[in-house]
Amino acid sequence: MSADTPRRITVLRHAKADWPDGVADHERPLADRGRHQAPEAGQWLAASGVHPDYVLCSTSLRTRETWKLAAHELPTRARKTVFEERVYEASPGEIIAVLQETPEEFTDLLLVGHNPGVLGLTQILAGSGGDADALERLRLGGFPTAAIAMLSFAGPWKGLEPGAAQLDAFYTPQD
Repeated sequence: MSADTPRRITVLRHAKADWPDGVADHERPLADRGRHQAPEAGQWLAASGVHPDYVLCSTSLRTRETWKLAAHELPTRARKTVFEERVYEASPGEIIAVLQETPEEFTDLLLVGHNPGVLGLTQILAGSGGDADALERLRLGGFPTAAIAMLSFAGPWKGLEPGAAQLDAFYTPQD
């Protein structure tokens, strides 16, 4: 692939999680609301033409459940899904480092993660580039559960850095 290969990063925050007593944060399941949000997020991905060939998903139960429910709504399966423990509780810089390790054969990546990392990642990668309305909604409303940001950039994964992408779309659930 050439140095200016177009790439897409779709960032999905996990759907609404429950807070059961005595359950470690990493093992928190989706709440009833989250079990409705995740398939709706998958439907939005499908309607928007997102067909990731590579998925990086945090190892937490709520992110794995979110991805399973959202993926069921997509017309095709990703060629590779990686459950990556480094995405759990990661800072934007730590997530960028993980994204930079993406094999070059993949051009359409989907990340399933957590706040505040996914908000910071999206803001840092996009800077002020992209759809003005989407940037403003992200700035004002943050990154709620089951929200999705679509970013694009050109170049190798190793070249991903702050400001290298543009925000093309930002979806937030209607509940």
